[in-house]
Amino acid sequence: PFSNHNGGMIAFGPNDGYLYIGLGDGGSADDPFNTAQRLDVILGKFLRIDVGAKALYAIPPTNPFVSNTGARGEIWSYGWRNPWRWSFDRETGDLYAGDVGQDAIEEIDFQPGTSAGGENYGWRITEGFACRGGGGSCGDDAGHTAPIHDYTHVSGTTVIGGYVYRGTAIAGLDGTYFFADYTRGRIWTLKYDGSDVSEFTERTSALDPPGPARINKPSSFGEDSAGELYIVDHDDGEIYKIVAG
Repeated sequence: PFSNHNGGMIAFGPNDGYLYIGLGDGGSADDPFNTAQRLDVILGKFLRIDVGAKALYAIPPTNPFVSNTGARGEIWSYGWRNPWRWSFDRETGDLYAGDVGQDAIEEIDFQPGTSAGGENYGWRITEGFACRGGGGSCGDDAGHTAPIHDYTHVSGTTVIGGYVYRGTAIAGLDGTYFFADYTRGRIWTLKYDGSDVSEFTERTSALDPPGPARINKPSSFGEDSAGELYIVDHDDGEIYKIVAG
C-alpha cells in the first residue's frame, strides 16, 4: 500500500527445496494496517511455496497455517517489519535475518532449520527486545520469538543481514555470522549456538579494503559455492570478497 518496506529477498530452503519469500509490512510507519500480525494478508511475512508443482505454485501441506480458516496458507512466519536481507546456513539449514527497525532498534532474528514454522517475530508490537519505539521488554513476551541480537540507533539505523561463514579459506571463522549496517557502514560478526550469542566482534576496520576504497553502504552479502563470502557496497557499486588478512 505504500512505497517502502518491500522486503526483497528469495531463497530455496536447503532442507526442503521450497521457495522462501521475505516480505515487508507494506510501508508507511507503525504498520498502519497491522499487516505483520494479520494472517489473512501476506505482507510482513515469510512465505513458503512449492514452485515444482504443475500449477503456478502449490502450498506445502506442512505449512503452519494451511488448516486455519481465513489464514493464507503460504505464510511460514509472521511479525516482520522489513526483512531486507536474510539467508540460510548451508550446513544446518538455520535461517538468519536482519529485520530493519523503525525509530529505535535494529535486530537479527533466527529460525532453526528444524522449525515447523509459525513463529511470530513481534512487529508491530516489538522492536528488537523492546516494545515498538524502544521502551519496555515486549520482545520477551509470551508468543513472540525474540531476536538473538539487537542494537540501538546509536550504532546504526538500517541492519543488513548476511551469512554464516562455511568456507575453508579463513581459519577460525567456521560458524561465524556476518551482518552490517547500511547507513553507518559498520560490519559485525557473532556466533549463535541456538541459545546463546558469543564472540560478538566489530569487523569494520579489519574489512576496510586496501588503498583509498571504502565500504560505505553495505547493502547485501553474498556466498559462493565454496562458502566464501562477499560484501556489496551500494554507494560505489563495488563487490568485495572477504579474504584472510
